[in-house]
Amino acid sequence: MAARPPTTAALPLAYTAALEDFLEALRVEAGLARNTLVAYRRDLVDFIAWADAAGADAPARVQPEHVVDWLADLRDRGLAEASVARHLAALRMLLRHLVAEGRLKRDPAALISAPVLRRSLPKTLSVDDVARLLDAPLRDGAAGEGGEPGWRGQRDHALLSVLYASGARVSESISLRTDGLEPSLRILRLFGKGKKERLVPIGEPARRSLTRWLENGRARLPDARRRPEVFLTKTGRPLDRQNAWRRVKAAALSAGLSPAISPHTLRHSFASHLLEGGADLRSVQEMLGHASIRTTEIYTHLDADHVRSLHRLYHPRG
Repeated sequence: MAARPPTTAALPLAYTAALEDFLEALRVEAGLARNTLVAYRRDLVDFIAWADAAGADAPARVQPEHVVDWLADLRDRGLAEASVARHLAALRMLLRHLVAEGRLKRDPAALISAPVLRRSLPKTLSVDDVARLLDAPLRDGAAGEGGEPGWRGQRDHALLSVLYASGARVSESISLRTDGLEPSLRILRLFGKGKKERLVPIGEPARRSLTRWLENGRARLPDARRRPEVFLTKTGRPLDRQNAWRRVKAAALSAGLSPAISPHTLRHSFASHLLEGGADLRSVQEMLGHASIRTTEIYTHLDADHVRSLHRLYHPRG
């Protein structure tokens, strides 16, 4: 079920006009998805309702103390620091927008520090575990003609190969279309958050797997010629996000790996293995489609852990 925007009917008019203008600017200029805009609206409506009750019934009346007290109230309500940080980030964006538009003379949140968050390192697989995971669909899929894996094995192997070879998000992989594929299948055109397009190369193993699925397994499914999506179900319908997650988890179970493995685990492994192999951070950022290099920097911690492990293993005094 799609998220419903929280109501602004009971809020002061000075706030609702500013809020709607801000959200429209995000939609038009930043191209943010609807669910992201709904999340921004919800966090900001929370602040506006709180500020109004505290006597700040217009943006110009908001003081730094209001922001500090609101953040304290969020913590009192049991919100995690990550949620508190998200609320503050949304408010800062709104206030900066109002300053830029000349509706506010100063930003009352400018000097308020964001909560310090502990960044948890993403779970990744070793190269050997990735190989086991990718091999599982071919081993388990019902054999087709000439001893080839059946359609399901071919599809799941191609899906997992694409996820690992390109670092694609699961939503990006299931959105791949046959009419948007580069003829040699050496580069994938992915559409990330905000419909931003990026081109990511894939290696020969993934190219072979994707070619086999397109020319063999997929071609045998009903309505395959009329469907533009690359990954289809048995009935010829597009593979959805939940099905893709289930196929990854089924392969993990078959390979004897952790059931916590998800499509995002392959994305994390893609980035980690590139850095371990010597890729520069900016290139990895481009391939992952991260808007900020800071998001990609978390993988440098993984790379440092890898280097330390090698030092302990091979150095005489490691």
